[in-house]
Amino acid sequence: MKTMEIIHKKLAEGRWFDLSLCEQLGNIGSEINRTLRWKDKDQNNFERAISRALELFDLTLKDPRWKKRLKEIARARELFCDAITGGKEYKSSLKDLDRYFFYYAFCARRNGR
Repeated sequence: MKTMEIIHKKLAEGRWFDLSLCEQLGNIGSEINRTLRWKDKDQNNFERAISRALELFDLTLKDPRWKKRLKEIARARELFCDAITGGKEYKSSLKDLDRYFFYYAFCARRNGR
């Protein structure tokens, strides 16, 4: 079985775990925004943004500081997966997720990071 290539190598090596929850979710939101922007425009860039977002979700789920928030983070990942496949199960959309995650990036920036 082929293993997936790590996209965010420096983050995966530990830097990700130095970021606050707002910073982590804000970075996920940036990839969701890129996914939204490339949808129906460039399939390659769309798929790459999806891969990056999923990798960041997975890194966040591995962060031991958020063990009490795993359900929330995993649910957001599930909604993202639903949105990229057309929102058939939960009626989720990239636009709604982009709006939701924007506030985490705003929070991180407001706190000086």
